Amino acid sequence: MPKSASSANSSPSSDAVRYLDTPETADAFLRELRDVRELALDTEGASFHRFVDRIYLLQLTARTSDGTETSAILDPLAVGPLPALGALLEDPKVEVVFHDADYDLRLLHQDYGWHPRPLFDTRIAAQLLGLRAFGLAALLEREFGVKLDKKHQRADWSMRPLTADMLDYAAQDTRFLPELRDRLRHQLEKAGRLAWAEEEFARLEGTRWAEEDPSQAFMRLKGARDLNRRELALLRELVIWRDGVAASLDRATFRVAGNEVLLEIARRAPRTKDELASIKGVPRGSLDARGGEMLDAVKRGLAVPDAELPRFPRAPRWDRDPDFDARVSRLRGVRDDAAQRLDLDPGVLLSRERLEAVARKNPKTPDELAAMPELRRWQVAELGPALLEGLRAVDASVAGRGGAAPTAPAPTAAPQPAAEPTDDRSPYRDA
Repeated sequence: MPKSASSANSSPSSDAVRYLDTPETADAFLRELRDVRELALDTEGASFHRFVDRIYLLQLTARTSDGTETSAILDPLAVGPLPALGALLEDPKVEVVFHDADYDLRLLHQDYGWHPRPLFDTRIAAQLLGLRAFGLAALLEREFGVKLDKKHQRADWSMRPLTADMLDYAAQDTRFLPELRDRLRHQLEKAGRLAWAEEEFARLEGTRWAEEDPSQAFMRLKGARDLNRRELALLRELVIWRDGVAASLDRATFRVAGNEVLLEIARRAPRTKDELASIKGVPRGSLDARGGEMLDAVKRGLAVPDAELPRFPRAPRWDRDPDFDARVSRLRGVRDDAAQRLDLDPGVLLSRERLEAVARKNPKTPDELAAMPELRRWQVAELGPALLEGLRAVDASVAGRGGAAPTAPAPTAAPQPAAEPTDDRSPYRDA
């Protein structure tokens, strides 16, 4: 462990990145940043280890108006609430630079209530430039010839003390970000895509987790929709048990029992420890110490009356639209041709969900297309005429075979209120 900044203001590495672990040293550092122009920020959590993730390390590299850069690592467990940093991150004169900001923004809001702005996300910038390798390690190697060591990628950042090696690793996440931001911004300007990026960055502002009902967590497990209602009841009880144990131990849920294990227990409904032990993946330690608790959860699921068995909410249904698939196919062709012309990944240019939203709405005019909340202004400008022409071609084909031109389908059941639109705010995570 390097000496703390409070005792020697020492560095975890040869590049004089300060490790700040007292309120006094953190406040002194933040007072130095009065003339900051860009502030690169990264966070380290511990979702691989802890039940509820939070920020266990804050890495910063600040650049002032004269180009001077200074870096520090702050220990949020020791330095307190940091209102001065929150004010900087929300100062409209300070651009906050991230790589892949989505998760960082959610943690910053969860732990501090902060909404950093304005933003520059080097991941999104790289994708809009058509780069297929857009991870930070790939970008740093491409732009600077720097190879990042990934050995601490799944480190437990909640542990204390942190080693000098871990702090040096953490410092790399922001040390190159200001210069990377400059290079990518220049490339965006040269490609005529800076406005695209700025629209995406603005959409990121305010990203946060929506409140969720923990009693419905079992329905969000991948594979839950493949279960029947009785099996869903067992899964619900098993997830409640598992999450309760994980919370009491402050341990990541998969370290108690993985989702696939719980799904298999729900399918097989074991009655005895021997039957439970025969299920692949049941941790031996959990079987010995908590096997009875798992079997009790199974019993509770089996005891749920038929009339009270859980069911998934009915999804919104659309009026039958026989030409929807034809429109999707035509629009996909338009999208893919444009992606090839622009040298962009098709999912970055227009994701499948947005493409299907256009097919479903079936807009007739540029104004109708531009009014769609699913689309960005830059997407409408780049693709709008071709999308509308593709839709008109499908309409003409329908009319030619004697059918009526398709109209926008109306939902027969109102959709459930959506959570914070992750896809809308982080458009390329599913690209």
